[in-house]
Amino acid sequence: MSRPLDRVPSPLLAVAAIVSVQFGAALARTHFEALGPTGAAALRLALGALILVVVFRPRVRRWSRRTWLGVVLLGLALAGMNSLIYLAIDVVPLGVAVTLEFLGPLAVALAQTRRWLDAAWALLALVGVVVLGLDSSGATPLVGVLLALGAGAFWAGYIVANANLGRSDDAMGGLAVSMVVAAAVVVPVGAVDATRAVVADPRLLAVFLLVALLTSALPYSLEVVALRRLPTRVFGVLSSLGPAVAALAGLVVLRQALGARELVALALVTAASVGVTATAGRGRPSRDVVEAPPV
Repeated sequence: MSRPLDRVPSPLLAVAAIVSVQFGAALARTHFEALGPTGAAALRLALGALILVVVFRPRVRRWSRRTWLGVVLLGLALAGMNSLIYLAIDVVPLGVAVTLEFLGPLAVALAQTRRWLDAAWALLALVGVVVLGLDSSGATPLVGVLLALGAGAFWAGYIVANANLGRSDDAMGGLAVSMVVAAAVVVPVGAVDATRAVVADPRLLAVFLLVALLTSALPYSLEVVALRRLPTRVFGVLSSLGPAVAALAGLVVLRQALGARELVALALVTAASVGVTATAGRGRPSRDVVEAPPV
């Protein structure tokens, strides 16, 4: 899978992953009443791990201790990121939750910036995120805000850990095992809710197989390939499309209408993403990518 994808521009892979994740998350949200957020996260991660293991067949016997450590850390980041964002979107709108979550990858972009131009694009993206996250009613629950921010912290860790994994010889195998680790952490928490819901309605298995493909197997695979060649700071700013795509997914799937504020935010984050992509080649990205551990 990675060889054909190597011919696709890395920014396009990153954007495709974002679109897939946000629409998959919106689809999952429509079934929270049956599964609950933890049950949905557990079912998604379990099926996603199964898909990746079957497809990529990890060669774990060749891995060093450092590789295993990196895979486990990535798995913990996946577990935290997925479970906390599902808990967040259970109590706050999808667009708001993803806006707050995005502060994690934005912090990665700002921490690793080497030029004033990169900082300007990142700050423009931040303006868009703030605009999208504004809640004139002041009714956003604090617990939802904290859960989304926690998901953002794990997302930042995921970006760095995935950049390390992406340059290894068995990157896809490492991703598959990381998903197994994430499932092992989250499934015990949501197993009861997931099992009860699936027994009552077996069609949920088919729905969450699609959710797993859209939110786990497909986007994470795309990101592993993208992060082989794309500096993590650039990836972080490209991720600014996440809130805008989440708002669009909310409109299409959850019937959450876009207002003037959302449209302005979408324009700002799109401009930042286009800008950082267009000017990325002028820098020296090789110094910005986190070194990968040996396999």
